[in-house]
Amino acid sequence: MVDLFRVAICLLELHIPGATSLKAKRRVIKSLIQRLRNRFNVSVTEIGNQDLWQRAELGMAVVCHNGAGADSIIEMLTAYVEQESSVEIIGSRQENY
Repeated sequence: MVDLFRVAICLLELHIPGATSLKAKRRVIKSLIQRLRNRFNVSVTEIGNQDLWQRAELGMAVVCHNGAGADSIIEMLTAYVEQESSVEIIGSRQENY
């Protein structure tokens, strides 16, 4: 019997109000990405707006045995980012496969 799995991806558009340079932005984003990876064991990377000082787009991917588990992890990731004082979520999109 073949085990089924689900993949959920989430794209977050972020505003980084305190960033006054690309270096400051990258420090905030790299720290956030590393904490998300360590805490949730998920794939996270910056995928867009890489040359804008106060904007970033993060892509996150989760593989789970069921859709509910993948959705739950994406919700936890989004809630964690929402609690960050250094960034604001200005847009999000989620897809399940």
